[in-house]
Amino acid sequence: MPDAPNQDLLEALLDSWDRNNTILLNLLRALPEGGLEARAMEGSPSIAQLFTHIHFVRLVFVSEDAPEFARPLPEEEWVVERDRSRIAQMLKDSAQTVRDVVKSRVEAGRDMNLHYDHPILLLQHMLWHEGYHHGQIKLALKLTGRPMTDEQAGPLTWHIWMRKK
Repeated sequence: MPDAPNQDLLEALLDSWDRNNTILLNLLRALPEGGLEARAMEGSPSIAQLFTHIHFVRLVFVSEDAPEFARPLPEEEWVVERDRSRIAQMLKDSAQTVRDVVKSRVEAGRDMNLHYDHPILLLQHMLWHEGYHHGQIKLALKLTGRPMTDEQAGPLTWHIWMRKK
């Protein structure tokens, strides 16, 4: 078991991961009518496909780096899913899996199997990857005439990051 300061740090990092997933779920729920089908440009993935890609990537890296936590992979990476509640459940499930992997590997002092020097780097990679796609989602909304204003986005995103418990 890590000492108290390290445990506090791990909990803060895991909280950042939880907040990241809350932001993705908030964005999903706030999409306007037709938002799941929006694309930044022809040939780009739809917003629905970006969300299912995020889920897929989480599970692929878990299967490669901590196979004891592997979950069945979707048959396709860029699935066109039209059911928001199904997408939300997928994101909740894969976020919990990533959380469990990082917590377990850090507490056990175990490295990741393939890609990362430390389990926290998996978490950081996922945060960066998902932030990138969050921006793509908001750009696709803007380009298709469905922009999300700062007043709409703030409570769903930045406020989640900055709130104190």
